[in-house]
Amino acid sequence: MRKLIASTALLATALATALPAIANHDDDSRSDDVLTIAVYGDAPYGCKAPTAAAAPDECPAGAGVAPDSPNGPNPGDPRQLEATPAFINAVNHDHKVELVLFAGDIHSGSGFCTQAYDQAIADLWAEFRDPLVYTPGDNEWTDCQKSKEGGGIKNAAGDYVAYAAGHPVANLALVRSIFFPEAGRTLGGREKRVTSQALAYDPAHPSDAEYVENVMWEQARVLFVTANIPGGSNNDDDQWNAGAFGAVKSAPQIQEVAQRTAADLRWLDAAFARAKAHDVKAVLIMEQADMWDLDGTGPSLAHIANYEPFIAKIAALSKDFGKPVLLINGDSHKYRSDNPLVDNAPCVIETGNGTETSACAEDDYDSHPYYGTGVPNFHRLTIHGSTIPLEYTRLTISPRENSAATPTKFGPFSWERVIPSN
Repeated sequence: MRKLIASTALLATALATALPAIANHDDDSRSDDVLTIAVYGDAPYGCKAPTAAAAPDECPAGAGVAPDSPNGPNPGDPRQLEATPAFINAVNHDHKVELVLFAGDIHSGSGFCTQAYDQAIADLWAEFRDPLVYTPGDNEWTDCQKSKEGGGIKNAAGDYVAYAAGHPVANLALVRSIFFPEAGRTLGGREKRVTSQALAYDPAHPSDAEYVENVMWEQARVLFVTANIPGGSNNDDDQWNAGAFGAVKSAPQIQEVAQRTAADLRWLDAAFARAKAHDVKAVLIMEQADMWDLDGTGPSLAHIANYEPFIAKIAALSKDFGKPVLLINGDSHKYRSDNPLVDNAPCVIETGNGTETSACAEDDYDSHPYYGTGVPNFHRLTIHGSTIPLEYTRLTISPRENSAATPTKFGPFSWERVIPSN
């Protein structure tokens, strides 16, 4: 136990020394002013493709097609894509909100991966008045290789319907070119400066410079860090579409998983080293994957096994940090407030009748029993996704507060569900 904590601390210190000096232009951590953030993800989910050769955004407006939503909206409801401008306008008129966080998945798992669609979302996001920080989800890159997202599918003219035939690495490059055109700058209005791994990577690992989407910054005495951890595919371990990319795992897939995982882990080390060096009051991690979600795909524990390095790293770093650490993820769509790093900790989970508190049924703590007492200074928040009407979580950071964990509070953080009326 002590050896693990000591080695983690030494590694963090070494990384902090090795990294290039990080500019202070993203450091607003000294302010005790309250900060309020709109957090959402898994939206807009639009229409499913009626045929393999048709793109999902071809559903005509007003056609009465129900959105692709697990919450079962009635036919005739507007598609989430059509509802997005009004949703953005509602967030813009929430005078408490100063920042927007998006936790991945800009379309559904039945939406085709196209350059036009990605650009349409970027154009919509340009209407946010506040800065927007985005971490990619699996649907816009790792899962593009699946046939239901257009992977390997051709239309009547013989052209692939998905960008680069759905190749995940190519689609991640597309996402980067559209949503991260300049390292260290946010989307939305009032562009905000953040520290990108593309500019502040460990020189011993030059390939880490590819991860422009991994960012960190300080605000309201909190260190924020994002990491590209895709959900739904066991950290991109699901074999890419055999019909399009071969019957066995390809070298590009194996390299993608190994290289990105290592880069993410180093980025988390660097973030916590900075948090300790700057004596911030808390750390907020945003990534897309619900790393504890037994989604029923294959042997359930096997299908989340590749998240274990991230969970172990976050547990060790949080334990060493000793102050509140809040993890925000999307991916599984259902609201959840819990601490999966404490055995049998109570969870507030979404049910068909609202929310209820129960034991953590999906943490499988015994497979990763971190420390005898767990990591009590950690909390996880899974935000709603793919809902009609669209909604967000209003997250407030009050630097002077340090609340015990409740269903809606933890350390300096508090949150509430907001469903705008359009």
